[in-house]
Amino acid sequence: MTNLTWIEGGTRSGKTGRLLEHLTTVAVASSATLPPGAVYLLFAANGDTRLTLTDRLADAVPAALPITTATPAGFIQNEVTLFWPVLVEALDLSPQFPMKLRPENEQELATQLWRQALDEGKLEVPGWTETQIVRRSLDFLQLAAAGGIPAADLPTLLADGMPRGTATLEVWGAIAEAVMHWRDWCLRHGFLTYGIATELYGQHLLPHPLYQEKFPQRFGGLFADDWDEYPGIFADLLRYGDRWGLPTAVTWNPHGQVRVGVGADPAATFDLRAIATVEILPDTAPDALAATWATAVVETVLNPVATPQPVEAVNLIQATSRGELLRQTAEAIAHTIHHEAVPPGEIAVIGPGFDAIARYTLAEILQKQGIPVASLNDQRPLVSTPLVRSVLTLLPFVYPGLGRHLTTDAVAEMLVVLSQSPTGNPQRSWFERVQIDPVRAELIVDHCFQPDPEQPQLLDVTEFPRWDRLGYQATDAYNAIRQWIAQQQQARQQRLITSPVNLIDRAIQEFLWRGNYLPYDQLAALRELMETAQHFWEVQGRLRQRQQLSGDSLETSRSPVARFLQLLQQGIVTANPYPVRSLEPDQQGVTLSTVFQYRSQRLQHRRQYWLDASSPRWLTGTDELFGYAAFLQDWNGQPMTVDFVEHSHEARLERILRDLLGRTTERVILCHSDLAVNGQEQTGPLLALVDLAEPLSLD
Repeated sequence: MTNLTWIEGGTRSGKTGRLLEHLTTVAVASSATLPPGAVYLLFAANGDTRLTLTDRLADAVPAALPITTATPAGFIQNEVTLFWPVLVEALDLSPQFPMKLRPENEQELATQLWRQALDEGKLEVPGWTETQIVRRSLDFLQLAAAGGIPAADLPTLLADGMPRGTATLEVWGAIAEAVMHWRDWCLRHGFLTYGIATELYGQHLLPHPLYQEKFPQRFGGLFADDWDEYPGIFADLLRYGDRWGLPTAVTWNPHGQVRVGVGADPAATFDLRAIATVEILPDTAPDALAATWATAVVETVLNPVATPQPVEAVNLIQATSRGELLRQTAEAIAHTIHHEAVPPGEIAVIGPGFDAIARYTLAEILQKQGIPVASLNDQRPLVSTPLVRSVLTLLPFVYPGLGRHLTTDAVAEMLVVLSQSPTGNPQRSWFERVQIDPVRAELIVDHCFQPDPEQPQLLDVTEFPRWDRLGYQATDAYNAIRQWIAQQQQARQQRLITSPVNLIDRAIQEFLWRGNYLPYDQLAALRELMETAQHFWEVQGRLRQRQQLSGDSLETSRSPVARFLQLLQQGIVTANPYPVRSLEPDQQGVTLSTVFQYRSQRLQHRRQYWLDASSPRWLTGTDELFGYAAFLQDWNGQPMTVDFVEHSHEARLERILRDLLGRTTERVILCHSDLAVNGQEQTGPLLALVDLAEPLSLD
């Protein structure tokens, strides 16, 4: 008799609530037989949904029940770390404690390790940049690990599964060899990436007899929400759980599967349905637009021979150019908020992609009308933040040999940003408190900045013949910056600054924090800068330690500080890396989000504005990892074909339409411009729906 319960239903059909009911029933019934210290393990698909699930858990489940939540990624990394001695013994690994590598460090170190092969063209794929070669090669390891495929199978899998004509068989073989070299190098140094940790867990830890003995003693049951979003190896974990007699339950949304192409394998996880007790819930919530209109919308979009029927719940905003469309969309949203009493938090603007211009334009227009905006997971490069750029610009003035990283524009920006008044109203934003305006900053740089590859300098203000034009306030602020730099140079020479992390922290405390009010996104960027710097130099410390012990080192002609600056300037590190929620639901703003992020976070709104409704990206998307299909359980052993791509894109588009319609209760407004940003005519898959929609009335 199976211990697995399968709860299946569409978007907002009550699956999570039913899962928590089942968990409570199981936990209460078996609490007397639970081993001491054991807990019930509840999985969420990602960090954002885990926060929401934790809140619901607190409301729905008795506090006395021992329940812990986890994401697949967090669980794997914690288990591998916890059982590291077991892996060390089984695989004869380095006994040092493992250190997790962040993605930016993974990219930088792999590039160094593969430098000779990259320079010799052995890994060259036509049309790929060096950064893409490294990132996609590392992705192959992660995809294989998530699917339970040993890295040793990569040579055959890449040769057979990658699209024909992308690269030669020799290149795919060299990439596979480089990936395995990278994996082995990391294990020798005690480094763990998510891909390596996943392979260790799936290939070595999960089947290990000691781990299988300890698991039922630690966990009283396994429960997974949004099971359609999990990597294939988790199907093995739940099969083991069922064999161990642990109560197990999952929820499944046939219109979900958001993470197909980025690690999820619905075919592998769906196999468990055959051995489960199945509960079928409704296809969607009764108040959702999907309940009435999903079939009509899907037929209109995907069935070319269907007779289109107007969809009353879908309206249209149409413009010739995209710039005009953004303005009209913002004005329509403002009208809805001011004249129809729809709160900003009940409105979302969703697009297949969300470029910086669209985010900025919509936010600028709405905020000028007093309407808050929440830009969902706006993962811009960290160096796109002026505060971060300005702190980094200080490094070449303190550390020698970094002058080539400076430009006059960067120095001028630094003078403006770091010239905040230490007095005045702390509630004013940082850019309202600067003492050196951009014009004066340009004058100072023109006359007082002395470039030099080894040691650039900021000269005395008297080098500017008309320095009296700067005024007392700007002159005083400039002298304070010069004096601070001189103090840090002396502190570094006296070894009072042990690493650039200390310098970055000092700069933030001296110039940017001071108890000032900073918007959350600015604070998040500074926090991420500090965490990135700390982790980077922790990794450097591990590498130096390893080199002293074994002489094993990476060949590089650049200093660590130079590599750190280049790492950030390449835009690999992004701000806003962690799940974030507003503490006051009634103060939430208009949500700006990509389709992928909106669906991943399981959001819902009264009104949705579908931006760029006629863009081809609604069909093609941009989130899939290259060559992902060869790592799925149902791969047929052949290279990815045009037919496969078209079929998978159409299936995903249907899921997107049904899922989004299941997440709104009142109205969808299609936002269509005849011309795209590049001036080309828009002919995407939703054009038939656009042609049917009635124009939105603002009366």
